Amino acid sequence: MLIEVIKSKIHKVTITGANLHYIGSITIDEDLMDAANLIENEKVHVLDLNNGERLETYVIKGVRGSGDIYLNGAAARKVIVGDIIIIMSFALIDFQEAKSFKPVIIFPDTKTNKLI
Repeated sequence: MLIEVIKSKIHKVTITGANLHYIGSITIDEDLMDAANLIENEKVHVLDLNNGERLETYVIKGVRGSGDIYLNGAAARKVIVGDIIIIMSFALIDFQEAKSFKPVIIFPDTKTNKLI
């Protein structure tokens, strides 16, 4: 039996941009992607702590070290620059393995979106 568990979490980063006329997705600073064990095109859930919105999208690499967190396409209508969000991804793993699995959770500085 497989069970879905949290694999990666970026806990509290600040939206730095929203681009309605982009194809779609969330752009994440590549340093944050690496630290959270996220890869380009991976499906993620985005939770906006300011307005309660929850959405699914996929990851696009942002400029390494920039602190950029952009929501693009239709999702850009769900946020305002300055909103604090949580980004999570999940994985299907074997039930027994899930009992000892440890997700990667990072806590960047919400003012700079940089690793502390």
